[in-house]
Amino acid sequence: MKTLSLCVELSKIRIDKYLADEIEILSRSKIKYLILSKDILVDGRQVKPSFILEGGEIIEISIPDIEPIELEPQLIPLDILYEDKDIILLNKPAGLVVHPGAGNPNGTLVNGLIYHFTNVSFSNSSRPGIVHRLDKDTSGIMVIAKNDSSHSNLSKQFSLRTVKKTYIALVWGILMKPKGIIDYPIIRHSKDRTLFSIGKKGRSSETSYRLIEQFEHIALVELSPRTGRTHQLRVHLSSIGHPIFSDDNYGGGENKTKEFLPHIAKKYLKLSQSLSRQALHAMTLEFDHPVTGKRQVSLAPMPNDIGNVINSLEPEIV
Repeated sequence: MKTLSLCVELSKIRIDKYLADEIEILSRSKIKYLILSKDILVDGRQVKPSFILEGGEIIEISIPDIEPIELEPQLIPLDILYEDKDIILLNKPAGLVVHPGAGNPNGTLVNGLIYHFTNVSFSNSSRPGIVHRLDKDTSGIMVIAKNDSSHSNLSKQFSLRTVKKTYIALVWGILMKPKGIIDYPIIRHSKDRTLFSIGKKGRSSETSYRLIEQFEHIALVELSPRTGRTHQLRVHLSSIGHPIFSDDNYGGGENKTKEFLPHIAKKYLKLSQSLSRQALHAMTLEFDHPVTGKRQVSLAPMPNDIGNVINSLEPEIV
């Protein structure tokens, strides 16, 4: 039996939805089962899966030991930035899915982890070692837990939002304000359930941005999400009219180039095709080491594909 403890900061949200977003190793159906079997308690008492959280509650989760899930170890190259007996920091490449799921039974980061390392946290789950995620086509820094106690500690830090994440991105357009905060709730898309959108009934989400360099039609920005919603940065940038470059799903892909004169459109179309993914990279991750408690800041260098696009851009015309 493994135990997790979380302090709730959000309010007006169902407990099953909240936990499904906060805990990577548990599906929503598994969470419902644990709630009904009294393995999930709120402030020490049993609740229903539809229980509405008000914020400030302590959720205790007991995860029964289960039969090991058959995952295939695969020789997948991993860019390890740091490793000790408790954690691994790695630079995930674009195109690599984090864990197995529908349509991706193998060839994921998890398959590579169990090949390269004998010990990772919750080894009998479908997502061993995984504390947080990055989208398939987002590159950058990730922390992996090597044991269950480290996993619990890091999960709590993410839940309490004491982990600081910064990303760099190329976005379309000229930013009129060099810095700002995007504070729009995010909800699952009404038509395409694999995507997300802005909606009044969505979960509160906050992203701060800072302009690093303005080019003629593209800006290089630093992004700092306070919350960790799925596709948050991509949805937020699109919502203010500055979708991430080469992001087909949120308005920044090849169709965006059609807004320009043919010779300009041809240039950006070529750059987008050379990138083959959204221009988004998780640059830094700052957290407390789960054992030593020491504040740790780690950086994943700028990937070559985004760097090559930046080097091809023209300065802003003033």
